[in-house]
Amino acid sequence: MTDQRVAIVTGGARGIGAAITTALARSGAHVAAGYSSNSKAAEELAGKLNAEGMSVSVHQGNVGVPEDCQRVVQEVLDAKGQVDILVNNAGVTVDKTMRKMTIDDWHAVMRINLSGAFYMAKAVLDHMLERKYGRIINISSVIGQMGNIGQVNYAASKAGLFGFSQSMARETAFKGITVNCVAPGYIATEMVAAVPEAAMEKILAKIPVGRLGEAHEIARAVQFLADDDAGFITGSVISVNGGMDM
Repeated sequence: MTDQRVAIVTGGARGIGAAITTALARSGAHVAAGYSSNSKAAEELAGKLNAEGMSVSVHQGNVGVPEDCQRVVQEVLDAKGQVDILVNNAGVTVDKTMRKMTIDDWHAVMRINLSGAFYMAKAVLDHMLERKYGRIINISSVIGQMGNIGQVNYAASKAGLFGFSQSMARETAFKGITVNCVAPGYIATEMVAAVPEAAMEKILAKIPVGRLGEAHEIARAVQFLADDDAGFITGSVISVNGGMDM
């Protein structure tokens, strides 16, 4: 065991995940950044942050596979002896209208976005309960609060994280474990950059602050909830959406 906090960030090598990995590492934690397939992005991020004096490791795994989740957690425990913080950030989209969406499209998104959070939380839970300390932060979405055309699977998975977090928070609060959600709005990532210009204009018109969010603004909220001093906040949702849903 060490005084240094140890965090696992799923999908921690790109976009919002990379910003979360960076923020937690800069705060002094060792961060185990999970990735599914893009080893180059993961290695580049870890190399950059480690060169700057931070502590980051990378771990390949698919959060939709329970055995991968258990293996990654065990890798971190073997290397560091503890896991203090879990950020369930990994997520996918398969966007189609309800009429065109297949059963496979539904399950593909639910498996990663919702079941993946369960698998990872399950993998760290006994360890956190034994140590009577833990911070679990689930990255949801404004779409889980509002819904969106062509995203019934994504919206359901992200809304599901609210109930999951609140229920787990009630079960674990007396053991020093907090479970919260951060719900981003539209953030300037590669995924959002692919939105056609006309569609982007409509999105921006719905955001009172008049701009997209930045990944570091999501990371700041995660860093706040992950802090030792955030122990009286559990079962909560922090919305970071520029006022899109209020």
